[in-house]
Amino acid sequence: MGTAVEGGRSGPRYVQIADEIVRQIRAGVLKPGDMVPSESELVERYGVSGGTIRKAMVEVRASGLVETRHGKGSIVKDRPPVRHRSSDRFRRSLRQGGKAAYLAESAQSGATARVSVLYIGPMEAPGDAAQRLGVPVGTQVLARRRLYFRNGTPVETASSYLPWDVVKDIPELFAENPGGGGIYARLEDHGHEFAEFVETLQARPASKAEATELALSPGAPVVHLIREARTTAGLVVEVCDTLMAADQFIFEYRIPAAD
Repeated sequence: MGTAVEGGRSGPRYVQIADEIVRQIRAGVLKPGDMVPSESELVERYGVSGGTIRKAMVEVRASGLVETRHGKGSIVKDRPPVRHRSSDRFRRSLRQGGKAAYLAESAQSGATARVSVLYIGPMEAPGDAAQRLGVPVGTQVLARRRLYFRNGTPVETASSYLPWDVVKDIPELFAENPGGGGIYARLEDHGHEFAEFVETLQARPASKAEATELALSPGAPVVHLIREARTTAGLVVEVCDTLMAADQFIFEYRIPAAD
């Protein structure tokens, strides 16, 4: 006997079933560490074929809420709560107070944040970063690559590219810990006053390598964000290429209504 699926998207039966399983996870009916019912259990519950259930589970895994372990089945992930990512995180007062954007925002939401530095050093500028920085592809830049954790779970990777002629006389930018307020505070200390930060966002499925790094299921949604840090002198002094687990962020921006 099949079980009715309520409140989901209209469309194929497997999509409706996937929606219900995802709702159960988000509502806490299925808790972190719980096993998702087996294929045979779901076949009996919904009165559909095994093929329909397998297609439904592809959708559920794409949500990033479960992980599949060989020989065990699908397990609900222990993911940290969603946090807001707002335009306020770049306020100068936060930098002057010694708070870098990620740590300040995490503290406001009551989370325990940690940053793991993966690489700091010279690198040839990748094509997109070079174009945004206004330098030829392959020009030497300073690269800083980080992995961000929230309550022990990896949620974001970020790679910053900074012009070599800007950073070569700022030794703090070559250190794992650049000091209070992060790299933006050090840049401003050396006369590079910021005028604006311009961000471009794109949602897409994670690659296999990206899913592994962020502890996501293959194909789970991520947000690819590229930020340009622009100074009052009209220079782009940093391009930050960021990848975020989409289920962990809500984006909130303030948009001036005046010209």
